[in-house]
Amino acid sequence: MSSIILLFLCLLIGVLIKKIPQFPYNTHIVLNQFILFISLPAMALYYLPEVKLGWDLLFPAGVAWIAFGLAFVIFYGLGKAFGWSKSLIGCMILTAGLGNTSFVGIPVIEAMYGAEGIKTLIIVDLPGTFVVLSTLGIITAAAFSRHSSNLKSILLQVFRFPAFLAFLVGISMAAFNLHFSDSLQDVFGKLAATVSPIALVSVGFQLNINKRSKHWGFLTLGLLYQLVLLPIVIFVLYVLIFKQSGLPIKVSIVEAAMAPMITAAIVAGQYGLKPKLANMMIGIGIPISFVTLTIWYFFLEWFFA
Repeated sequence: MSSIILLFLCLLIGVLIKKIPQFPYNTHIVLNQFILFISLPAMALYYLPEVKLGWDLLFPAGVAWIAFGLAFVIFYGLGKAFGWSKSLIGCMILTAGLGNTSFVGIPVIEAMYGAEGIKTLIIVDLPGTFVVLSTLGIITAAAFSRHSSNLKSILLQVFRFPAFLAFLVGISMAAFNLHFSDSLQDVFGKLAATVSPIALVSVGFQLNINKRSKHWGFLTLGLLYQLVLLPIVIFVLYVLIFKQSGLPIKVSIVEAAMAPMITAAIVAGQYGLKPKLANMMIGIGIPISFVTLTIWYFFLEWFFA
């Protein structure tokens, strides 16, 4: 419960400090830079070396890869068919294709399935969501940015992204069973803990819900994909086609139904991919997701009873 309170409190803080003159108009830029250059790399170095690589990761970790791949196919296709701008296509792929499997996911999964559920969540989040963001997410952001020009410049942007470099270090350490000292682990852990609160304050600072906004249609489309279509796809694929069951599969489906990822919205804003729409996806998607997640929970309990 404390995590959920912190979530809404940080959003509210962001909204309120925008009205305080001592906070400059570009406060969110500074917050975003701290997340991208400090917090996110620390998260990679804290969690990834501890991941145990194996086939048991396949179904939970696959959620994020399926989510992003399907989002790319759908929104790239719609964008080309209806003449959307590159920045709009990129924003929709990033914000609808990556779920908030950690900050929103942890309190929700813990409340629904307890400590055993958290074990599956870690697999969904690290080899899944975090790795997709650090690789395909950054490539997509760079490719759909106004400043992208060719494959070389896109790859240079990816390899200059601190979280991607930290990912390479972390996953290499996991592969060779190497670990940081306890002291370094503690430092990385404390820095990693700053991701969600700072990101939510940044989102709240930028949040501007305009009833006449041209983004409402795209917002609805993105949330329908993230909160409804994607978990249906994962349910059909995992349960009806591959005949999987048990707690890890339940957690995987609920994680697929999470609201859009906060850090994905930060990356979208950093690359100029419709930052107002990206922040609306977070600010509106998170409260709505608590309703849809409850529906998914009771449906799964009924189905597997």
